[in-house]
Amino acid sequence: MTTDTHTTPAAPRGSTSPAGPDTGPQAGPDTGSPAGPTTGSAAGPDSGRLSGRARLVLFVLCAAQFMVALDFSVLNVALPVLGKDLGLSPSALQWAITAFALPSGGFLLLFGRIADLYGRKKLFLTGLAVFGAASVLATLAWDPASFLTGRALQGLGAAVIVPTGMSLLTTTFPEGPQRDKALGISGTLLSLGFTVGMVLGGVMTDTLGWRSTMGLLAGAALLVLVLAPGLLPESRTPERPRLDVPGAVTVTGGLLALIYSLSTAAQRGFGDADVRGTLIAGLVLLAAFVAVESRSPAPLVSLPMLRRRTVAWGNFGGLVTFSMMSTVVFVLTLYLQETLGLSSFRTGLVFGIQGLASVLAGSYAPRIIGRFGARRTLIASLLGQGLLSSALLGIGPDSGALLATVAVSLASMCHLGAIVSYGVVATSGVPNTDQGLATGLVTTTQQIGLTIGIPLLGILATTEPTLYAGVRTVLTTNAAIVLTAALLLTLTLGRKEP
Repeated sequence: MTTDTHTTPAAPRGSTSPAGPDTGPQAGPDTGSPAGPTTGSAAGPDSGRLSGRARLVLFVLCAAQFMVALDFSVLNVALPVLGKDLGLSPSALQWAITAFALPSGGFLLLFGRIADLYGRKKLFLTGLAVFGAASVLATLAWDPASFLTGRALQGLGAAVIVPTGMSLLTTTFPEGPQRDKALGISGTLLSLGFTVGMVLGGVMTDTLGWRSTMGLLAGAALLVLVLAPGLLPESRTPERPRLDVPGAVTVTGGLLALIYSLSTAAQRGFGDADVRGTLIAGLVLLAAFVAVESRSPAPLVSLPMLRRRTVAWGNFGGLVTFSMMSTVVFVLTLYLQETLGLSSFRTGLVFGIQGLASVLAGSYAPRIIGRFGARRTLIASLLGQGLLSSALLGIGPDSGALLATVAVSLASMCHLGAIVSYGVVATSGVPNTDQGLATGLVTTTQQIGLTIGIPLLGILATTEPTLYAGVRTVLTTNAAIVLTAALLLTLTLGRKEP
């Protein structure tokens, strides 16, 4: 069985084509051990069934991704209590989120490439250790400085775990049904992690205090760190070219500046001089990065690979689905609590139903991809997400909780389909030697999408006289962007890869 994400048959190992490297699904493992990665199932790579050991490997990798996803949302509802306990002013509370977002997004590409060169398993375990130690520091924090230091180190650990975990997944499970299934489970748990974090964070903060949310992450990191060494295969590129230092400096600096400016714009607005300055600096550094990579003998990012339609447009689809869905969840949280007056617990139940819908979608996404292809699934999923976001315009100023629950749950099912399919599209046909880079791009897209959606569209809500009117403006713009993206992907990914 094949999907429409597969490219031309594999060339001999190490060869390239004008469209960029293309070793296809037959490319062998690039491990340094004789055994190679454990991918197998008794049914062979053309079957979606996984062996017992492969299931354990998938559990470890998905547990790490779930843990990081949980960290994005588990602290949100605890911020007011945390601020009072540590003495963080309301205006400074944003740094509890920004301190994590900056390193977790800014260093993804760099650590993805370092893992390719020096060993993905080794770096994955290092990231887990840093994340776990940082979670302990955040749990025991005695003042704002110690807490924010812990959050920044958590973000740094996440920047290591996410790309290395994803590249271990894509190099361990061969392209086709097994990888589609693995990415489907990973995408489901990623989406579920954000939802569970919102619900679990409120319950744990009310019963055990905000520190328990950070302690939970420390325990999860320890569990994965104990299981991972004996299960995961080592994986790296067979050659070790020099690290592209100028490229690493410009892309990391550019991403840090971009994420900082967009994160702080939500509080200060784009008229703030600091926001404008860092935004311009970020764009200049990213432009310099492109110039550096075009001349580098060993580039951090292969520009020919970025010119592949599947890589470029697959990541574009991921950027849209993550940024727009995070915005929908944000404005609906405000609408349910501030406009309809629902309690935090009842609001959490709404998103709990959304999470269950995501789990259901994740179980079927690989089958849909196998039948219709990842490209068509991505386009259809974005179309469904956009139409269901439009349906949310039927909510009223006095009622609409039921409509919001149904529409956001169905939209989340489409969103989950887009998450899984964009990961398949953006990594298919990329040789194992560049999987760290490819998955680094995928996870950087994810992080930037989660970061930019709310500040970009959230500002629209402040231009309206009432919160309800602002929510409708955001939802209208959101739906228009997603539907436009679906149209663009139809025009670009609808054609076969040369």
